[in-house]
Amino acid sequence: MSKKIFIYANDGETSKRTEKKLKQKLDKSGFVLLSSYSDEADLLVCIGGDGTFLHTIHEFNFPTMPIIGINTGHLGFFQEIMPAMLDDFIFNYTQGKYSIQQLSTVKVKIDAGGTTYEHVGLNEVVIKANSTYSIHLNISIGGGFIERFSGDGLLIATPAGSTAYNYSLGGSIVDPRLSILQVTPIAPMNTTAYRSFTSSIMLPSDLSLGIVPDMEDSKHKICVVYDGFSVEYENIKEIEVSFSDIQVNLMRFENYDFWTKVKSKFL
Repeated sequence: MSKKIFIYANDGETSKRTEKKLKQKLDKSGFVLLSSYSDEADLLVCIGGDGTFLHTIHEFNFPTMPIIGINTGHLGFFQEIMPAMLDDFIFNYTQGKYSIQQLSTVKVKIDAGGTTYEHVGLNEVVIKANSTYSIHLNISIGGGFIERFSGDGLLIATPAGSTAYNYSLGGSIVDPRLSILQVTPIAPMNTTAYRSFTSSIMLPSDLSLGIVPDMEDSKHKICVVYDGFSVEYENIKEIEVSFSDIQVNLMRFENYDFWTKVKSKFL
């Protein structure tokens, strides 16, 4: 039976041109091209940059089929194939010369105004005030109180997201094969009046991060950002951040190496 493939591309000129060329090549190779998204697809091809990749997985509610990225943006970690490598991609796919890298996700649960809300991110979750004011958060790990954090907010990153916003905040780069979450402070206040941690905290997959806003902060809107998608909540009683059961199946080819990718992007 022919493999079913769905292609999603952003609106960029290069992406649309690449999409057209890829469809022609796949059609000649005997693949079935789906005109709309379906859970029955054997492969989802994402054409664009890392931002397009994140948009795609949220648009289609974290697809379970493998996803391969064709990079028409800046150098990224999710988009592995360059437009000039379409023939190589088709050959390797038909020959089964690939592996599936399972990427962990992070879940945030918000108890606000008597209602519980949940969001999932592949890269990170950010908790911050919705204004220029600092925020005061009582944080706990595994149910044990750690400290009263004061600053602009907290970022909780997955290993896949460690090279994104987390890295710009001074967080560590983490190999995606590790099952940890990284809690990185955003502009922490560390004075005689306020004592906040100033470097990242690594959490194993079986521990969750509890966040309770100070009484005054809970009366104002607090911003929760997941993979760049922003939502504001009022009257937050508690926030819990933990590993999610959802995984993203990213297709990688045999020559992929995470640390080579890191070196080419940052070093």
